[in-house]
Amino acid sequence: PNAIGVAVIGSFNDFDGKINPLKNVNNSGVWQIFMPSVDWGSLYKFEITTSCGNVLVKTDPFAYFTELRPHNSAIVSNLEGFNWEDKDWLDNRKYKNLNRPINIYEVHLQSWLQGEAFFLNYRDLAHKLASYLKDMGFNYIEIMPIMEHPLDDSWGYQVTGFFAITSRYGSLEDFQYFVNYMHKNNIGVILDWVPAHFPVDDFALNKFDGSYLFEHEDKALREHPQWTTSIFDYRKNHIQNFLISSACFYLEKYHIDGLRVDAVSSMLYLDFGRDKSQWKENKLRDNKNLEATQFLKKLNKKVLDSYPDVLMIAEEATAYKGVTDKSSLGFDFKWNMGWMRDTLKYFMEPIDKREDSHNDLTFSIMYAFDEKFILPFSHDEVVHEKNSLFNKMRG
Repeated sequence: PNAIGVAVIGSFNDFDGKINPLKNVNNSGVWQIFMPSVDWGSLYKFEITTSCGNVLVKTDPFAYFTELRPHNSAIVSNLEGFNWEDKDWLDNRKYKNLNRPINIYEVHLQSWLQGEAFFLNYRDLAHKLASYLKDMGFNYIEIMPIMEHPLDDSWGYQVTGFFAITSRYGSLEDFQYFVNYMHKNNIGVILDWVPAHFPVDDFALNKFDGSYLFEHEDKALREHPQWTTSIFDYRKNHIQNFLISSACFYLEKYHIDGLRVDAVSSMLYLDFGRDKSQWKENKLRDNKNLEATQFLKKLNKKVLDSYPDVLMIAEEATAYKGVTDKSSLGFDFKWNMGWMRDTLKYFMEPIDKREDSHNDLTFSIMYAFDEKFILPFSHDEVVHEKNSLFNKMRG
C-alpha cells in the first residue's frame, strides 16, 4: 500500500519490470494485473518501487511454491490437481483426534533420513515413515516447519513463505501424497507453524514495500534480540488476516490434522528474551502483549469454527493461565515443557543420588490439571549438543 509502483517480473518477460506493471486500484494500495497466458511452472517475483524511489525485488508472500534455496522466485503452481483418497479419514477425524490416546512422533525431515540425494522426496519419506511409525506405535506425526525457509540450519523456524511448502523434498503434489498416504495408514499429520516472527532477508517480508508493512514500526516491538528476526505487528488487520489465512490454508488444501503453534511464550510477553532496556510496558503497565493475545484468541476461534476436529497445540513454556481454556486463548493442548525438563533432569542424575531428586518426577502433579497437556520429549532438549535422549540416561 505504500509503494508508488509495482510490476510482476518473471521467466515470461525476461524479468523486465517495464513489461507487466500492476494498477493501483482507485489508489487503494491494492495492486492488480490479469495475465491469462502464464504457464504452470513459470517463475515470477514482484518489482516494487518504494515511496523513496528505491526498487525492491520481492517473492510473493502468498506464493504456493518457490525455487529451492538459494534461489527464491515464486513458481506458478496448481494446488487442485491431486486426487485425494482420505475421505474416510476426514469424515471420522473427530473421533480420532479427541477421543483416543495420542502418541506423536516429532520429526525433522532433512535429519531423519538421507539417501543418495541430500533430500529425500516427500513420497519416499511417506512410505518409510509410515512403516516406522506403525512399528513404533505412533498414531500422529508432527513435522518440524516445512514452510519455505532460506536457511537449512534454522530447521524451518525462520519462515519466508507462509503459504509455500518447501521445495527441498519435492512438489506440492508430492506433499499432498505424503499427507494422503499417512491418512490411509491411520496416521494424523500435525505441522509446526510459526506466526511469532520472520527473518529479515531482503527478498521476503522484511520492509516489503519500503515501509514496515508486516512488522511493527516501533523497534522495541519489532526486533527479536534472541533470534535476530522481526515480529509481526498483530494490531494490523491485514497481519491477522495474513496469518489466519496461512493456518487455514494448510488445514484446507493439505488436509492437515493439527497445528503446533511455535514460540507462543514469545508472543504473549513483551519482555520475552529482552533486557529491561529493550521493551516497553503496555497500556495496562505490565508485560503482556495484548495485541498478540487477541490474535491468538481470534486464530483459535476461527479454526474451531471452521475446522472443529483439528488440533491446535501451543508450545508455551510459562505459567500463563488459560492457554487451553476456550474462553481464554482457546488452544486444545499445551506442551508441558516443565514436565519434560524435570523428567530428563531426574534421569540424568547418578542413580545413587536420585533419592534426593524425586520431586523432579512428582512436581508436575501440582499443576497437571490446570491445562490440557501434551507430555513431550522434543527436539528442544537434544539440540545444541545437549545429547540424545539415549545419551542423557545414566547407566
